[in-house]
Amino acid sequence: MLENRSCLVSSLFSSSCQPENNWVFMNMTYRRFDVNDGNGKRPLDVDDEDERPQRKLCKLLDSCEITQASREQSNNRRHSGDSSNPDSLIHGIGRDNSISCLIHCSRSDYGTIASLNKSFRSLIRTGELYKLRRKNGVVEHWVYFSCHLLEWEAFDPFRQRWLRLPRMPANDCFMCSDKESLAVGTELLVFGKEVTSHVIYRYSILTHSWSSGMRMNNPRCLFGSASLGEIAILAGGCDSQGSILSSAELYNSETQTWETLPCMNKRRKMCSAVFMDGKFYVIGGIGGSESKLLTCGEEYDLKARTWKEIPNMSPGRSGAAREIEMPATAEAPPLIAVVNNELYAADYAEMSVRKYDKVEKSWNKVGDLPARAVSMNGWGLAFRACGDQLIVIGGPRTVGEGFIEINAWAPGDGPPVWNLLSRKASPNFVYNCAVMGC
Repeated sequence: MLENRSCLVSSLFSSSCQPENNWVFMNMTYRRFDVNDGNGKRPLDVDDEDERPQRKLCKLLDSCEITQASREQSNNRRHSGDSSNPDSLIHGIGRDNSISCLIHCSRSDYGTIASLNKSFRSLIRTGELYKLRRKNGVVEHWVYFSCHLLEWEAFDPFRQRWLRLPRMPANDCFMCSDKESLAVGTELLVFGKEVTSHVIYRYSILTHSWSSGMRMNNPRCLFGSASLGEIAILAGGCDSQGSILSSAELYNSETQTWETLPCMNKRRKMCSAVFMDGKFYVIGGIGGSESKLLTCGEEYDLKARTWKEIPNMSPGRSGAAREIEMPATAEAPPLIAVVNNELYAADYAEMSVRKYDKVEKSWNKVGDLPARAVSMNGWGLAFRACGDQLIVIGGPRTVGEGFIEINAWAPGDGPPVWNLLSRKASPNFVYNCAVMGC
C-alpha cells in the first residue's frame, strides 16, 4: 500500500515543498546521496516531474476512498494546509481520513509533511503517527549501519535512498570499545563503554538527534538482543568487570523504561537473538568456565516468563571453519535472522545460507550467500531480516578501496536469488547494523 500512497501528501502543498535533493525535518536537512546500481552512479529516483500536485492529490484521495465532494474541497486548499485551523490536517476530509492517508505515506516524506503546519508537525514529532501505523499494521523497514565508528547511515530499500545521520557525540574511549546496536520503535540504540562505565547513545527519528544518559538495570556489553515493535529484550553479555551474565532485560521504547527479566539457564556472551513465533530466542555465544562456544539456544516465553534450553540450536561452525584452529572469541556471533517466523543463518566460511528445521531441530543448507559478501571470520558482514526479505550487507575489499553492497532475497521454495539493491564506495567493513521497522 505504501507504493500507491507514498510521496503524495508531501507534494500537495507546492509552497511547502523543498528541492528534491533535500529532505527537511523541523530545521534539520537530510542530505541526499547518489545510489550506484553496479554500472555507475545514478541520481536517486524521484517522482515524475510531469505529475502535478493535483494529479497526486487525486491519487491519494482515490486510494483513501474519499468522495468527489471532499476531493474538490481538498484540491482547493492544497496550497494552504488549512493553516487557519491548527487542529486540521487535510481540510475537507476530516482528521480520521487525513490520518488514514498519512499512515500509508512513506516515512521518507514525513519531514516535508511536518513542515506544513503545527498539526502535522505535532502528529509526527510526538510519535503519534508511528503508533497509529503500528496499530494499523503499516510497517516500513529501513536499514541503519555504521562503517565508521561514530558515523551512521540509513538506507531506505523502498526508494533505494541513503541518509546520513548526525555524528554521534561520543569521546575517544567509546571509539575503542566493543559496541552493539539495536533498533526498537522509532529509536536506534548504540551500546558501548567509555572510561569507567557502559553508555547508551539513543538516536530518535522523531527529532533527528542523538542523546545519552539512558542506563540499563544491569549495564552490559557483548549481549544478544532483538526487538518486536516497541519492545526489545537484551540477554547475557559481560558486566564492567568482564564477568559473563545470565541476566536479561526488557526495554520499552514508548515509556523508555527497563524491566529486569528472569535469568537464563546459562551464562553467555557474544550470542545472537531473535523473536520468532512470539517468543524470544538467544542462540550460541560463549560461556562456561573455559569460555567455550555454546551450541544450545534458549527460548523465553513472554507470557509465562520462563526460559527453556534448546539443544543444538546454534548453527555453529561449518566443516571448513572447524578445521581452522582459532579462539572462540575470534569468530563473530551467529549470523541469524527470522523472516515469516522461519530462522535462517549465514555461514561465512562456506558462503551459504542455512534454514532451521523446528521439528527436527537441525540446520539445512538452502543456497549461497552473495558472491561478494566477504568478511573476516564473520565480522564486517551484516545478515538481517528486513520485512519479508533477508538482506546481506558486505562487499569486496581491495588495496586502497572497497565497496558496501546491499543484497536482498525474499525466501520462498527455491534457493536464494539475490537482488542487488545498492552499492557504494566504503573503505571499511560494516561495524554495526540494525533494521528499524516503523
